[in-house]
Amino acid sequence: MLVLGDAHASDPDRRESLLAHYRRLEPEHVLQVGDLECYELPVPTWFVAGNNEEFDTIEALRNGETTGTRSVHLLASTAATIEGVRVAGLSGNYAPTKYDLPRSELSGGRRRHFTHEDVERAASLSDVDVFLTHEAPTGLLSYGYDPGCEHVDDLLEALSPELCLVGHHHRHREAEIAGTRVVSLAPAWERYYELDPEALALESHEVDSSE
Repeated sequence: MLVLGDAHASDPDRRESLLAHYRRLEPEHVLQVGDLECYELPVPTWFVAGNNEEFDTIEALRNGETTGTRSVHLLASTAATIEGVRVAGLSGNYAPTKYDLPRSELSGGRRRHFTHEDVERAASLSDVDVFLTHEAPTGLLSYGYDPGCEHVDDLLEALSPELCLVGHHHRHREAEIAGTRVVSLAPAWERYYELDPEALALESHEVDSSE
């Protein structure tokens, strides 16, 4: 199973980098951790929304509408079984001033955030093997401060997934947090990853710039 980090595919060069993985690797299924910005893809792709998306499209996908999209499936505090793997996701990023609002009160670009409702709904999921999130938990990354989000920590505690895949930060980092292997993914133009559905082992591959 192909796994990809942030794509930022509204940029033509980034879009080409994204689609090149599909052409060259010919995956059957893909997981992606946000800032996708491309919603017509060659094979079924499950993703969480990031903070850079086309938010009218994301809102439509939240509501089960697929007009103008192809082969994309949004994980927004929902789960799907893919190649026998139960994959769940939390869409959006954290904004302290918006977290306690109902999602219905978010508008425009503020729809990029997750709310307490989204976290509570995600926490109620069961039997999760792999958890996708755009926002990192604490203890994974450092910029002289910890950019992680305690609400993601709470979800790892509640769900106990085998593997958590993180976007947003554009760097590869790994840690074990609350008994879960957590991997921050490099962006799609730098690396791609392959997930073994049986062992839930994740293998990283650097992009060959000569290809």
